[in-house]
Amino acid sequence: MEKPIVDKIFEILSNKNQNPTTELVYTNAFTLLVAVILSAQATDISVNIATKPLFEQCDTPEKMVCLGEEGLKKYIKSIGLFNHKAKNIISLCKRLITHYDGHIPNNFESLLQLPGVGRKTANVILNTLFNEPTIAVDTHVFRVAKRIGLAKGTTPQKVESELLEIIDQKWRRHAHHWLILHGRYICKARKPNCSICPIQTHCAYYQENFKE
Repeated sequence: MEKPIVDKIFEILSNKNQNPTTELVYTNAFTLLVAVILSAQATDISVNIATKPLFEQCDTPEKMVCLGEEGLKKYIKSIGLFNHKAKNIISLCKRLITHYDGHIPNNFESLLQLPGVGRKTANVILNTLFNEPTIAVDTHVFRVAKRIGLAKGTTPQKVESELLEIIDQKWRRHAHHWLILHGRYICKARKPNCSICPIQTHCAYYQENFKE
């Protein structure tokens, strides 16, 4: 896709929502990190339901360690992979306490050293907490980017590289969230709602399947 078309796509998405952000509910940097880890293979809605009572009791690494792995499981048992996630979150909290005085590091490599934190989560934290122009590629971003013609990569990291190359710097701060929200509410996995899509005239999928 040519860059002028990419610019037009993000101009349209920007006009629809100038300040997009995560739909995960959090109270501070730590609770956002926990929520993002829990959101892997789970919906934001299900995570928000589980974390509301959890974060009322545990909003720091120290409190979470005191709660313990078994105590944490009781709060998050409705979320997929909760056993594995509980183990990682408690380990993560211990590392935050011993290495970062309970604070969230603001660089990519340090974030990747935290248990349960992969490339996507690290990019989300850098973008949402520290305003870095990173692009986290989750299932929505991966699907939308390939469907509309922004990327062709077969892995999230390849798609991330393609997006960073083709998306102008002025859009990168919010590109991740624009694509997520577009994928969540319009460009859905099973049946994209092309009839109401604001970028349909610039979308490769629409041009191929619907334009006469």
